[in-house]
Amino acid sequence: MKYLLLIYRSDAEYVKMNPEQRKALSGEYGAFTQSIIQSGHFKAGDGLQPVSTATTVRIRDGKTLTTDGPFAETREQLAGYYLIEAKDLDDALAIAARIPEAVRGCIEVRPVMVYDN
Repeated sequence: MKYLLLIYRSDAEYVKMNPEQRKALSGEYGAFTQSIIQSGHFKAGDGLQPVSTATTVRIRDGKTLTTDGPFAETREQLAGYYLIEAKDLDDALAIAARIPEAVRGCIEVRPVMVYDN
């Protein structure tokens, strides 16, 4: 079954990191990503630009409205994701717990919808 692992962190905390800290975090992510590629769990994944680059789209009364920024004010923002293949939720949770951001932010684990043909 496929699971989407949504990585949330505070953009404000990330901005405070010095170059060495960011390089160390990047190394942690590189090692994690290689481990799930080698184990066969990895399907896709990417980091996202800061929330300040986001644009939200809404349709109201037939009109398209755009707003700079995220859809809601929150302490933590969506920073990236991994799409994985896991045997069950327990397997997906164990993988999510290894994502470096889990110690500072949080990881949301959601099963991907399966559509019957």
